[in-house]
Amino acid sequence: MAKKSVASLQKGGGKEFTKVVVTTKSAKTGAYTFKEGMVHNDKVKEFVAEATK
Repeated sequence: MAKKSVASLQKGGGKEFTKVVVTTKSAKTGAYTFKEGMVHNDKVKEFVAEATK
């Protein structure tokens, strides 16, 4: 299954997207949380800035 999804991203416009994972540490508990998403290459910096707020 994973090979099919990866292969489908390599065709057409799939190369224009990047999977971004942002890690943040909670000040209250010390636990890590993750926010991830498929973002267009032009908007990666915006996604990271928004996720770190």
